[in-house]
Amino acid sequence: MAITLLTIIGLFIFSSILIGFMLSAPSYQGEKTDHFNGKRFVNPSNAMAKGFKDLIKWAMNRQQGPWEKIGQSNDNTFISMDSDSMARVYFVNHSTFLIQLGNLNILTDPVWSNRVSPFKWLGPQRMRPPGIKFAELPDIHLVLISHNHYDHLDVSTLIKIHKKFNPLIITPLGVSKLLLQKGIDNCIEMDWWQNQKINDQSEIVCVPALHFSGRGTFDRDKTLWAGFIIKSTFGNIYFAGDTGYGNIFKQIGKEYGPINLAMLPIGAYLPQWFMSPIHTSPDEAVKIHLDLQADKSVAMHFGTFPLADDGMWQPQEDLKKAKEKYQVENFYVLEEGDKILLEKSY
Repeated sequence: MAITLLTIIGLFIFSSILIGFMLSAPSYQGEKTDHFNGKRFVNPSNAMAKGFKDLIKWAMNRQQGPWEKIGQSNDNTFISMDSDSMARVYFVNHSTFLIQLGNLNILTDPVWSNRVSPFKWLGPQRMRPPGIKFAELPDIHLVLISHNHYDHLDVSTLIKIHKKFNPLIITPLGVSKLLLQKGIDNCIEMDWWQNQKINDQSEIVCVPALHFSGRGTFDRDKTLWAGFIIKSTFGNIYFAGDTGYGNIFKQIGKEYGPINLAMLPIGAYLPQWFMSPIHTSPDEAVKIHLDLQADKSVAMHFGTFPLADDGMWQPQEDLKKAKEKYQVENFYVLEEGDKILLEKSY
C-alpha cells in the first residue's frame, strides 16, 4: 500500500513538473540592463511578486467574494469608425479595448476565450460576455500585448486575429517568441522607454509596469512586462496593462503627461498582502490617475474573470469610495461595449 501511495505521489510530482515545463514560454536572451540581470527581468526598485510559499498560503485560506455568470450586459451594436475627427475607445471587457484613432484600429490584450488558462476545461472562466463580438471587429491594424499571462496573452484569440487581419503585434521583450511558435510572425518587441512609429500621426512608447511574467513552472520573469503610451493627434493615451503601484507613474506622468485618457486596472487586488505588489487596488488606481495628470481614466481588469478574492462588484464599489476620498470625478466605469470619445488635441 505504501509503495502504491509513493508511486502515485511520484507520478503526480513528475507529471506536474512535466506539464509546467511544457507550458513554460521561451525565455528572452540579451545583454544585462538595469531591469534585466541576464536571466530574469526585475521591477523598478526591485519590487517582487510573492513566491510559491505565499501562493500556497493564499490558496489554502481563500475567502473569495461572490461572483455570478451574467448574459449580455447591454444592447449596444458596434458601429465602426466613420470619421477621423473623433477617437473612440471601446471597452470590450477585462483588459481588452478597441481604440480607434482615425483610420487606425488598435486592440489591447485581446481575450475572447471562455477561460484564461492553459486548459479549456479548467481555470478562471468568463463571467460576462465581451462587449463587442469578434465577428463585429473592424479591420485591426495594431495589437498591444502587455505581458504573457493567460488573461492578457490569449493565444487562441491572437491566432484568430492574425489569420483574419494580420496586424502588427507589439510585445515587451521576449514575448514574441511564443507567438512565433504559434505561426504569428508579424511582431515587434520593445523594451521600456523605447519608441515605435506606427504612421505619420501615431507612435507607441513602451513604459515600465510593476508586475511579473510566466505561463509555466520554469519561465518566471523570463520575459518582460510593460504598459504603453499611444501618442497621436488625440493626445497621449495610456494603457497600463497589469501593475502594482509605485513611483514609476509619477515618472510616466512627468514624461508624457498630462494624459488625455488612461486605462487603469482596479481588480484582482484582494487579499492585499498577497496581491499588492502586482495588482493595484481601486484606491491605488485613483492615485495613478492623479500621478499621470490624467484628464480622464477608464477602469479595466475587473468583473470578467475571478482571479483573486475580490467579488464581482467590489472593485467598482471601492473605486466609488476612492473617488470620493480623493475628490476625483473623471474616472469612469464603462459597461461592455460602451465607448468614450476623444477630440483631436492639435
